[in-house]
Amino acid sequence: MFNIIVKLFLTMIIAAIITPFVRKLAFVLGAVDNPNARRVNKKPMPTVGGLAIFLSFTFSTFVLLRPQFPTHELFSVFLAECIIILTGLIDDIRELKPAQKMLGIFIASLVVYFLAGIKMTYVVLPFFGSFQLGWLSLPVTIFWILAITNAVNLIDGLDGLATGVSIIALFTMGVIGYFFLTTTDTYVSIWIFAMVASLLGFLPHNFHPAKIFLGDTGALFIGFMIAVFSLKGLKNVTFVSLIIPIVILGVPITDTVYAMLRRFLNNRPISQADRHHLHHRLMQLGLSHRQTVLVIYGLSLVFAFIALLYPVSSFWGGILLTIAVVIGLELFVESIGLVGENRQPLLHAIQHLVKRLEKH
Repeated sequence: MFNIIVKLFLTMIIAAIITPFVRKLAFVLGAVDNPNARRVNKKPMPTVGGLAIFLSFTFSTFVLLRPQFPTHELFSVFLAECIIILTGLIDDIRELKPAQKMLGIFIASLVVYFLAGIKMTYVVLPFFGSFQLGWLSLPVTIFWILAITNAVNLIDGLDGLATGVSIIALFTMGVIGYFFLTTTDTYVSIWIFAMVASLLGFLPHNFHPAKIFLGDTGALFIGFMIAVFSLKGLKNVTFVSLIIPIVILGVPITDTVYAMLRRFLNNRPISQADRHHLHHRLMQLGLSHRQTVLVIYGLSLVFAFIALLYPVSSFWGGILLTIAVVIGLELFVESIGLVGENRQPLLHAIQHLVKRLEKH
């Protein structure tokens, strides 16, 4: 264990050292984010920061920690990673259409499903028992990967935001996988911690004021790996093992779901970008760039703590915890106007109830 911790620490140092070189490479490749109406940066910023994370993570898994991982799975997932990195690189340099990006993620998902054999096979639902997914296994697995990858990509709007939120989510996932889930595959947690170490090494270069952006190279890669890692613990899905990754990824999933809802209610295309994401709303409420990032880190830690409560809760405790999370989240979302300042059904219902009680 000590040996593994030392190698994870070394992974972090490698990521920190190679990031400045990737920054120079970004300028050479022309992978630069120029300021515009939707960007928060005021000067051209190099992207493809995800390349530094990918390189340090790959070195860690193929060299430093190689004996920990099964060969077939490691190489299969690596092939899928390369497809994602290539998709991200092309997007950062040339800018792809949303459908083209989705195609890249879709192909990588097929590699994970068929070659690596990482998939959802059956689901255990409360009150209903277990269901074999059968032919639904493929679409459900691909939907999961596409959804999580895009959720992480959507919150990559401020310096260090997606990186920090992903560190918190992955670390929580690794801890739960190692200490709580009944599996002998401890290598999955080591795999996750190798990713955490790579992100920690990159974060100082990415935190506000950033010297380099993640770019789609990084956001897609991180989201994809989170999806794959969570699937490793979701082979046989129970209520707890299904809800834990969703709660851990509470911030990006919430932002994505409410962005889709907001666009649907405003009759706008789902893929159309806007300036009403969680981080935009917090900044519009008067928080600074750094304060907004730290508040969202805090939210992620709250979700992480709640996720840690699930494995030690009873079945009904887990149900009540989920209801409390949903209500609390809806109140928070409505209070900051994430869907729209005039769309606050729960707050209005509570206000109406309070007024009625006051009359009585």
